[in-house]
Amino acid sequence: MGSFRIAVTAWLLGLALTAGAQERSVRPGINQFYQDPNYRQWVATFERPGREIYDRREEIVSATGISPGMVVADVGAGTGLFTRLFAPKVGNEGRVIAVDISQGFIDNIRRTSRQEGLANVEGVVNTATDVSLPAASVDLVFVCDTYHHFEYPRHMLDSIYEALRPGGQLVVIDFRRIPGYSSPWIIRHVRAGKPTVVTEIESAGFRLTEDRDFLRTNYFLRFQKPAA
Repeated sequence: MGSFRIAVTAWLLGLALTAGAQERSVRPGINQFYQDPNYRQWVATFERPGREIYDRREEIVSATGISPGMVVADVGAGTGLFTRLFAPKVGNEGRVIAVDISQGFIDNIRRTSRQEGLANVEGVVNTATDVSLPAASVDLVFVCDTYHHFEYPRHMLDSIYEALRPGGQLVVIDFRRIPGYSSPWIIRHVRAGKPTVVTEIESAGFRLTEDRDFLRTNYFLRFQKPAA
């Protein structure tokens, strides 16, 4: 009888741990427009003068500190704007991995990279809960205007943490969500402001190492995975 109680207790504990491991979507349906995207339409949206991320792209690339030989994952790569800018920076000894939930985006990033002669670009279609990268395989993860599209931020951060090598870096750029300052669209569309984002990422085991203030509608944060 005692063995039966122990078995039942272990089974119930397993159920509790499984339930605790589940995470509900914080923004159901937020990525539905990217399931079968019109690539040209999104290029016109993302890569246009007047969009701060596009206008300041060279400064952003410089701020990341990406250098030759690094393996960089561009998570939420979209049209591949930064993927293609990073590729020359890491050089022939490095790699840039475009990661996106949209097969259409990844297919077009591969195509445009080949057209530009960028042989060090790879593409990965990920899931809503995982970046789908091998453990300890990348030096830097870049997440630009994509964090607020994480439906399952805890799971995504855990998978990013696992994908980074010890001492690896996570760079997050996203919209400033400040009532009275940010546009009504940002207030409606973006789930959380910078303080909440910092708290969530630090809770996943990262350490905030840099908070740069050179963008107007966006913020630039750098985190590090412990080296040990």
